[in-house]
Amino acid sequence: MENNEKSNNDNSKEQKKSNVLKIILTLILIIICIACIVFIYYQNINKENKVDEKELAYTELITSINEGKIEKITMTTGSSTIKVVLKGEGEEKDREKTVIVPSVQAFTELIQEKVDKDGIKIDLKQEPTNPLLRIADTLFSLLPTILLVALMLMLFKMQGLGGDSGKVYGGEDGSKKTDVKFDDIAGLDEEKGELIEIVDFLKKPKAYLDMGAKIPRGILLYGKPGTGKTLIAKAIAGEAGVPFISMSGSEFIEMFAGLGASRVRKLFEKAKKMSPCIIFIDEIDAIGSRRTSNSGSETENNQTLNQLLVEMDGFETNETVIVLAATNRPEMLDKALLRPGRFDRQITIPAPDLNGREAILKLHSKNKKFAKDVDFKSIAGDTAGFTGAELANVLNEAAIIATRSKHNEIQNVDIENAVKKITVGLEKTNRVVSDKDKKLTAYHEAGHAVVSKFLPTQTDVKEVSIIPRGLAGGYTMYKTNEDKYYVSKTELLEKMVSLMGGRAAEKIALNEISTGASNDIEVATGIARDMLTVYGMDDKLGPISLKVDDPYELQIFGEKVIDEVGNQIQILIDNAYITAQKILSDNMDILDKVAARLLEKEKITSEEFEEFFK
Repeated sequence: MENNEKSNNDNSKEQKKSNVLKIILTLILIIICIACIVFIYYQNINKENKVDEKELAYTELITSINEGKIEKITMTTGSSTIKVVLKGEGEEKDREKTVIVPSVQAFTELIQEKVDKDGIKIDLKQEPTNPLLRIADTLFSLLPTILLVALMLMLFKMQGLGGDSGKVYGGEDGSKKTDVKFDDIAGLDEEKGELIEIVDFLKKPKAYLDMGAKIPRGILLYGKPGTGKTLIAKAIAGEAGVPFISMSGSEFIEMFAGLGASRVRKLFEKAKKMSPCIIFIDEIDAIGSRRTSNSGSETENNQTLNQLLVEMDGFETNETVIVLAATNRPEMLDKALLRPGRFDRQITIPAPDLNGREAILKLHSKNKKFAKDVDFKSIAGDTAGFTGAELANVLNEAAIIATRSKHNEIQNVDIENAVKKITVGLEKTNRVVSDKDKKLTAYHEAGHAVVSKFLPTQTDVKEVSIIPRGLAGGYTMYKTNEDKYYVSKTELLEKMVSLMGGRAAEKIALNEISTGASNDIEVATGIARDMLTVYGMDDKLGPISLKVDDPYELQIFGEKVIDEVGNQIQILIDNAYITAQKILSDNMDILDKVAARLLEKEKITSEEFEEFFK
């Protein structure tokens, strides 16, 4: 893990250096352009304004020519300034005048007859060339082309057109190897067992090929975020000791048409040269989503996906290259990508069970100081549904809390506070709460706890508090000492009753309702909706699913079915509310005692709560 962090830091530093270099080059280019423009501007001004003090107007020149007062005319090619010498006595330089003419060609034609008649001398000179001015003029003429080429090169570089495709670990170029092994992963024993043969194939491909076995083209790992998909991909490369090329699906999405497909080709060309090796594409749904017939950016995505399909089909049988891909949303992937021959295996990486969570906690407990009475099995029981990343975060938060509390070791209370901080929010001990709001919160939370106690399917209360945490004014925590894979209709109905216990307590005890039950009502409504539209748990509607991607698809069921769903949701919520009120009405003495204790102590443990029912 430390090497991975160092590698990420190195990549970040290299990216920062690259960005700084781009900025410096851009500034230098801009400064050069401005300097050229200023230089040429002042040269032109000097050429136009660098005239003798003795100037003669153009009309006066014409008059002097007509009167025969001009002795000599000196013209320079490429210049609109001419010099004339007037007839008279004295030195020639004293009689010299400077004139700016509108057009040298028109002026020459005008005076041609006078030149022949009056014998005016014409002296034609070549303008002296300034090398610096010539270079500046050339640069100025080429400036648009230079700027356009520089801009295109910069954009291509930013898009990675000339760079390598993917970060390589353990290549022959001396790049860092992945030091992650299967021993560094806990809670995924079955999944590791499925992937061990892939490792064996990468180590001894000839034995499998001689037997006639074909190497799997691709393996798709899917599961919710934090379950360890990227980690297990690195572990395969680490166990097999082969190069590991890592790339994110978003890295294939480019601004220019065709660059995404180009990067796919480069990635697979590199992998074939390094065979045997592993290609890992994280968040593959960025390029592997279902193809459409739309234009624009979606067409570019289609081309990138098509190139990926072609490359996965184009593997030779003697090329030991395996594509690993990870996604949180497998339902979005194109069916052509999932067929055998491309992604031959699809492995679900689930959230760990009780034993898996305990193993993960022990794995992440290394290099941390824990008190002797810390029970990881108990912590695993209180964190049902947590992923590996969330469990690692719990222990890290516990270490921070223990340090701030000046404990020598991480204690159970530190871990419990870390779980509460992650699940509920930060405790607001300094928030000023009025007595009225405190009483309302006390009855609300007491209502949840008391109602849950009389519902057989609901878990035991672990803690009740009216100390604000996060956005909540108080909370009721329940023990989660078992993993739930299936939930019955009775459990869902009683869960709604428990959720409505807070609102029912407010109404019965205080004859008042507040906004504090908004989240409870939202969750209860969601459960009722899913019971009808997803799980088919309504006797009247029957076992049908109304879960559709497009709302217009609901039209096939007709308005009667949709109206009936709304009616049944309302009936379920009303029944849950009525049941919660009845439970509290029958146990008002307990409700009052629990609320009074909360107002006194602000927090009640499970043992204290159970005392009210003895």
